[in-house]
Amino acid sequence: MTEANMSDHADLTIDNHGVATLKIVNAGSLNILGTPVIAILRRALAQVKTRPELRVLVLRGEGDKAFVAGADIKEMASFDVDRARAFIDGLRLLCEDVRQLPVPVIARIPGWCLGGGLEFALACDLRIASTHAKLGMPEVKVGIPSIIHAALLPRLVGQARADWILLTGEVIEAQEALAQGLVHRVMPAEQLDEEVTRVARLLAEFGPVVLAQQKRLLRQWEKEPLDTSIQNGVEEFAQAFLTGEPQRYMNEFLQAKTKKD
Repeated sequence: MTEANMSDHADLTIDNHGVATLKIVNAGSLNILGTPVIAILRRALAQVKTRPELRVLVLRGEGDKAFVAGADIKEMASFDVDRARAFIDGLRLLCEDVRQLPVPVIARIPGWCLGGGLEFALACDLRIASTHAKLGMPEVKVGIPSIIHAALLPRLVGQARADWILLTGEVIEAQEALAQGLVHRVMPAEQLDEEVTRVARLLAEFGPVVLAQQKRLLRQWEKEPLDTSIQNGVEEFAQAFLTGEPQRYMNEFLQAKTKKD
């Protein structure tokens, strides 16, 4: 296989607010995740991680038909066990790159978000969808289980809802996805980009160290007993004051409040 260039499937930009946008390109109108696309997205994420000005990452597909409508069925249809294992582990690593990135990641979901695409979105910290969005895990319909980051579903939406989504493969409309906690916000299509930008810039204004700390804690809380997380929070709070960010932001708040009063 010829090695693809980064620009073949990933368009990476970063603005003067520290908001990076990683767009999937040249992956069909539904932004399908095949092996070359997965590999290049991983390379792009590794690159953006090294940018010192990075504050927030927005993940999106090309166009508004889909975020990602799934993994490449044409590629998967000819898999044997070894190729299946290698493929899905690549997708697992891509999703983990997003989950472990030390900045908040926002998924922009304008339309279809299915299967591996929903797993990719679930790996993001925030999911903002348009009213046209449709989400689902239809893998059982093509003979494979929903796996890797589908395992986040019971934590996000509860066991009963996860059972329904994964066993029936039915597609969920945007408002139902919002009610279930599958997405964080639903906007009219014409306001989707405005809201994604608003939230991204809101986060970009916060201290980068505290955001990285908070994201790391969220990942830890997924694995730790509740009592452990609560107890560890004492030292996490204390350590924050070594960064200088609490002193800076608290004093800025107090100064602004004094001026207002």
